Amino acid sequence: MPIVYDSHHKIFFLHTPRTTYALGIGPQKSLIHLHWGARIGEGNLWAATPRWEAAFCPNFEPKDRTYSFDLLPAEYPVYGRSDFRSPAATAVFPDGSRVFDLFYKTHRITSGKPKLKGLPATYVERSAEASTLEIDLLDAKSGLVATLSYTVYEKRDALTRSVSFRNGGKESLVLDRVFSASVDFPHANLDFLQLSGAWARERDVIRQPLRSGIQSVESRRGASSHQQNPFIALLDPKADERQGEVYGLSLVYSGNFLAQAEVDQMGTTRVQIGINPFDFSWKIEPGASFQAPETVLVYSAEGLDGMSQTYHSLYRERLARGAWRDKERPVLVNNWEATYFDFTATKLEALARESKKLGVELLVLDDGWFGKRNDDTTSLGDWVVDRKKLPKGLADLSARIHKIGLKFGLWFEPEMISPDSDLYRAHPDWCLHAPGRSRTTGRNQLVLDYSRPEICDWIVKTMGAVLSEAKIDYVKWDMNRHLTEIGSATLPADRQKETAHRHILGVYGVMERLTRKFPKVLFEGCSGGGGRFDPGILHYLPQTWASDNSDAISRLRIQYGTTLVYPVSSMTAHVSAVPNHQVHRLTPLKTRGDVAMAGNFGYELDFGNLSAEEKKEVAAQVAFYKRHRKLIQFGRFHRLASPFEGNSTAWAVVSPDGGEALVWNIDVLHPANPGHRRLRVAGLDPKRTYRVVGTKHTFGGDLLRNVGLLVPLQKHDFQSTVWELKAV
Repeated sequence: MPIVYDSHHKIFFLHTPRTTYALGIGPQKSLIHLHWGARIGEGNLWAATPRWEAAFCPNFEPKDRTYSFDLLPAEYPVYGRSDFRSPAATAVFPDGSRVFDLFYKTHRITSGKPKLKGLPATYVERSAEASTLEIDLLDAKSGLVATLSYTVYEKRDALTRSVSFRNGGKESLVLDRVFSASVDFPHANLDFLQLSGAWARERDVIRQPLRSGIQSVESRRGASSHQQNPFIALLDPKADERQGEVYGLSLVYSGNFLAQAEVDQMGTTRVQIGINPFDFSWKIEPGASFQAPETVLVYSAEGLDGMSQTYHSLYRERLARGAWRDKERPVLVNNWEATYFDFTATKLEALARESKKLGVELLVLDDGWFGKRNDDTTSLGDWVVDRKKLPKGLADLSARIHKIGLKFGLWFEPEMISPDSDLYRAHPDWCLHAPGRSRTTGRNQLVLDYSRPEICDWIVKTMGAVLSEAKIDYVKWDMNRHLTEIGSATLPADRQKETAHRHILGVYGVMERLTRKFPKVLFEGCSGGGGRFDPGILHYLPQTWASDNSDAISRLRIQYGTTLVYPVSSMTAHVSAVPNHQVHRLTPLKTRGDVAMAGNFGYELDFGNLSAEEKKEVAAQVAFYKRHRKLIQFGRFHRLASPFEGNSTAWAVVSPDGGEALVWNIDVLHPANPGHRRLRVAGLDPKRTYRVVGTKHTFGGDLLRNVGLLVPLQKHDFQSTVWELKAV
């Protein structure tokens, strides 16, 4: 059984194929964390949980000086009852007090996995896939009930956690901190890994040892952000890609978050993740509830690669949804860097004809097709086609593109409003704002208040009308600024700090309604590139533009960091013109294509500006990608060499049955008088023999894994090599 309750010792054992998570009901019915790591048997873990008397650690039980919450590994700690470490939840009660208890009341073990109301989460298609434990904790004085929910998958080494609070009392109360998960580790000999960056350089891998005190990453921007990703990992200091213990925590949420690790005076570590307490509170009326987002916990004894394999398969197969979840994604061209705002139907048709000749399957019309949008200063919210640019409308343009043999896609930024727009002139209170304060703009735009149901209804109706009037196969859903003046015109004063969370719930609701209404449309997320690349968005939109920076060398770091958590099928990567529009670097077309093929492949350039030789190379790239598209998008991705550690970056994608693989190596700078280097290929079947396609060479899988491929010597900077391996 995946979940076992030892009623004699009062211990819950949650088993995945290779891991165990255990917690128990301790003295006074407190919930104690006992184990998270390698799979173990169902023994008496209390014997391995120390209790002792320590100075300045107050005793919850006066007659037992060894019983202090400041020493015990709490499963879901709260404020004020002798635990001085960071609490997982805090509340304010009607009398102004903040102290409360959460003690075990009851539990349920069921098959399957319940949905989280209004929130994205992983799911099951059959109840037999998973088992769920729900534990009710009660604060007897106030009637507040916290339900901790744990789901373990039958065949996946993943555990999900969430918490909901229900006010079972007779008076309203306020929650002002609700973490989704809290785990206490018995030591601090661990490294802290985060994915951090900025616009155009998202998800750098940063790793450093834990130290005394708190290390954290967070977003206060109203979105998960370019700056930090809602993921952290704790690692054994000796862990690398292939070996060592790794503990990953990934929050399925797209708004303000906080993830932190706290090392206390006893050298133990408390790790927590959830909604950022900054500028957050939630008033719960009697009988009402609050649901926190889900956290996905993954333990691996096989290094970062082992952790990534679990996240990749789970997020690809049981977080993403819809018709496109398992479908191969089309090769596209986006007109943005080809024309920017300066386009006509004739220009787009010409681009489509050139694209068709090269094998491209989808043309995407980016920003500028609506209102009076000739630059970024106007018209967001006026989702009506600009008849000066497109006199016959979108239906005509779509028909022309489809007649050429391409699918047609469209850009939206539905969460934003321009001060210079008909919508703003009609509804100046529809944006997030603080009464009597000036309104900060970013990219000349404000943010619509999605905490308001009438605004969400309006955008669903408006976007739905556009998607219904023409044959639209793809939507690029953009978000080009973060939230400021976070206040709502319709919420009362004592609920204003709910605005940011209500806003993201509104975004989820709109995405849910539109993707269900238009199930055949391929929706892609974007936020100034990778500013909202998180599991919450992936639940609704099966792929996300990884970064506005399309430079191949910059993308090595961006894409490498992204793959620590997210599958290739979630990441779009395109070839753009040179000099690159973001960093002005000149890189070979081959290298640009090879790097972009590590994602959902496409182009951001004007094919009409290419030479005949370049067009021939593009056609070859598209044909190669199409031949291997299923392998790339749905195979097992393995990182082989890190751009954060050397001059070369390498990765491999292996088919689920191990029968074929593609291996990439990118050398950044050409060193003087270089020596030879071998590249070990992870993920291959050591018992099979592989042929290097295009050569007469065959190698055993064990040799390729332990000795490696000989990397050819290059003569220039920014050179790439791709090997195709087939089992014989």
